[in-house]
Amino acid sequence: MKLPSSYLPRKVRSAVRFTIIGTTGMFIQTWAFMGALYCMAEPEKGTAAYYIAFGIGYIIEMIPNYFISNWYTFNTRPNKKNASGFLFARAINLVIQFGLLPVALALFSNWRDDLISFLVIFIGGCINYLICLLFFKRQE
Repeated sequence: MKLPSSYLPRKVRSAVRFTIIGTTGMFIQTWAFMGALYCMAEPEKGTAAYYIAFGIGYIIEMIPNYFISNWYTFNTRPNKKNASGFLFARAINLVIQFGLLPVALALFSNWRDDLISFLVIFIGGCINYLICLLFFKRQE
């Protein structure tokens, strides 16, 4: 049985699949972030504990994302090249997310934490996809 996205052109298919995986990852990261905030007795926005909670969500989401991206998004197998490329892309993504988080907190201070998280993760994810394209080569 073929998945519905299998009928799309290859470049479009990987973008659609990355969006599906990224959206799932965004919910996982935000769920883990909110859980970490709760475990830390809901620290103030912008404090070190707040950023640690955000980082915890990031790490929890990143691990399954690598394996699912290999299998579903890029139709590859895990290997050293795409693992190093994935880590490189995720490092840039982390810098972007941690850079955007204080900006989003300042601009949207009246928003809920989960909405701010979604916005920051979405922007970082778009850039992450473009970088990942360089490292994941489809196996024929």
